[in-house]
Amino acid sequence: MNHFSLHPRLAADSHLITHLPLCELRLMDDARYPWLILIPRRPAISEVFELSERDQQQMWREATQLGQALKQQYQGDKINIATLGNMVAQLHLHVILRHQDDPAWPGPVWGQGQAEVYDDARLEQISEELLALVDDLTLGD
Repeated sequence: MNHFSLHPRLAADSHLITHLPLCELRLMDDARYPWLILIPRRPAISEVFELSERDQQQMWREATQLGQALKQQYQGDKINIATLGNMVAQLHLHVILRHQDDPAWPGPVWGQGQAEVYDDARLEQISEELLALVDDLTLGD
């Protein structure tokens, strides 16, 4: 039986925050943006349509509730939600809070400037804030 395993690039580029009912919640290591990644804990999945209908609904529930909570917590202007998979085929969903004064606005965050990695203190702070946000959500099972 195949078991879920995280693609090495996703592991290298992000920090584990917690496990949601379906997805592993990770924080992209770029402090310029509150940038979350949801990775369904299902083996060998590269496209949303490969998930069961129930898992598709659960992934959307997790993404939209996190997006709403991020927007409220950090007073964002827009939430970007996207799956690309051109660099990493493993299905993962980006949930990115955007501000009109962020370095990439109004364009996409990909390929814009150099990532600013989190220092230990800021990573600990935002991880705690994100865990508190998750605790307030109703994500299902």
